[in-house]
Amino acid sequence: MKKILIACLLLFWIATSALAQHEHQMAMHHDPAVKLEIHDDPAAQVLTVRLGPVNLPAHADHMAVAQPPDLFFHIPFDGWLVAYHPRLTDKAGVAFSAPLLHHVAFWNTRRSDFICSTSEEHIFGAGTEMNDWAAVPGIGYRVHSGDRMRVSSMFYNPTGTDRRQTYLEVKMEYRLAANAQLKSVYPAWFDVKQCAEDDQYDLKPGDNVTSGTLKMEYSGTLLGVGGHMHNYGRQLLFENVTRKETIATLDSKLDGQGQLQSIPVVYFMDRGGYHLGKGETVKVTATYQNNSGHDLPQGAMGMVVGYFVPDNDADMWQGLVRGEP
Repeated sequence: MKKILIACLLLFWIATSALAQHEHQMAMHHDPAVKLEIHDDPAAQVLTVRLGPVNLPAHADHMAVAQPPDLFFHIPFDGWLVAYHPRLTDKAGVAFSAPLLHHVAFWNTRRSDFICSTSEEHIFGAGTEMNDWAAVPGIGYRVHSGDRMRVSSMFYNPTGTDRRQTYLEVKMEYRLAANAQLKSVYPAWFDVKQCAEDDQYDLKPGDNVTSGTLKMEYSGTLLGVGGHMHNYGRQLLFENVTRKETIATLDSKLDGQGQLQSIPVVYFMDRGGYHLGKGETVKVTATYQNNSGHDLPQGAMGMVVGYFVPDNDADMWQGLVRGEP
């Protein structure tokens, strides 16, 4: 169970990140030729979302790439999403490994985020690490036929190889409500930028320490948490301010150049989860050590992410439903 939970939790989400409220409305230009292809395989219970083509010249940062616009699709069934499998492919569908995805985020436009009610619900994210989210037995993210999903993405190409006609493919496993009864979990995103629309921020040379606090509007249990940072990110500290205790400390793994390799996941399953009460305040602190020697505009993100099981699912679900987008 521990390995399954670790694989499932990012995290982006844990990318990721997905990952993320990674809005990119700055001075970027968009490529209207990028489209979404949706394929539902009811027999296998797999919904595949394919985004592309994206043209990525060599040595291009995210500002130099024509980025996909926000794209939308509708859920064609009633049930639960239980696993996410992202990968990059060429035009023929052949998968390859390269650090080309800055981030991708899926948002349910018909639901509000339970931590930041002014935002849409962020259900999936992935970043450069392209973490695979395996299914956790007995739990899933509840969806209904017609739910409208927004896909926000950003690419770059730090390699010396041109990558024309690149595609991002995400396979989502699901279980139909007619055949299963799962416990609904909610994605929990605790961001140092709190509920800001743009959760990226600048890094100055040297040490950068950024914190944000968030107040819980619902009570429930965290099953585990991971995190999402960018290059030069050293640590995420997650604290319960109300109780004056540390919930989790996530020390990242970097290579010799400060490039992010991984962020650990801390699970709470052995103690029945970590309970958060309504009205409690939590704090996220992201520590970066920018050794690049220069400023990195919009070079950082800092979020702790995980799965949240509410004490009262019916009340929480009703409180999050939005009208038609």
